[in-house]
Amino acid sequence: MIARTIAKKIADLMISKKAHNVVILDLKKLTTAADYFVICSTDSDTQVRAVADAVRNGMDESNERVWHYEGYQALKWVVLDYVDVVAHIFYKEDRSFYNLERLWGDAKKTEVKDKLAAPDSIVKKRRITTRVMKKKKTRK
Repeated sequence: MIARTIAKKIADLMISKKAHNVVILDLKKLTTAADYFVICSTDSDTQVRAVADAVRNGMDESNERVWHYEGYQALKWVVLDYVDVVAHIFYKEDRSFYNLERLWGDAKKTEVKDKLAAPDSIVKKRRITTRVMKKKKTRK
């Protein structure tokens, strides 16, 4: 597989385990360390493991083996190195601390969204409706 295809596949695997803020950074013009970084956030250390395992298993099924990995001990930041593509799975607070997007600010950034998720505007409307209904119930 070519590096861009691997990066997209990794992003889709992350989303399949409900990772959020998934981005692909194109580093080809900036460094020889990797062509792409795929970065995501999770809400718990359990989810960090689930996302990392999903990426490893999904890439194994595509005959792409991880060359090196780190972070399974602490489960705050797991790195899966596929040579040309490096996946970074962060616990959300650690992602903001290390801020790889700022460090690689010159890289082309592509946000990857869950195609099956409801648009933000619909989710916001549902939240507002729910709040209004709760207020009405408390007034009675």
